[in-house]
Amino acid sequence: MRAPLNPYAVLAIAVVLPGMGHVICGAARRGLMLQLFMILGAFVTWHLAPQGASLAGKLAGGLFVYALSLPEAYRLARLRALRPLPG
Repeated sequence: MRAPLNPYAVLAIAVVLPGMGHVICGAARRGLMLQLFMILGAFVTWHLAPQGASLAGKLAGGLFVYALSLPEAYRLARLRALRPLPG
């Protein structure tokens, strides 16, 4: 088993590639589910937003899930870094 990445590195990866922070921390299913819900949320709000809404307003559902996933990826990385390696 390899040593865990620095939690700040995991956070930076999660900012650039949504859901990948969870994958790196070993929660691949959760990361891929978050990606799916980001896409679904953005799709729904894109079609429900009024004509004059900004781009952020049209993608608000996906951005909301994205914003919730960042601290969770950091928390998972932090907990993994604090756990002692076996052996």
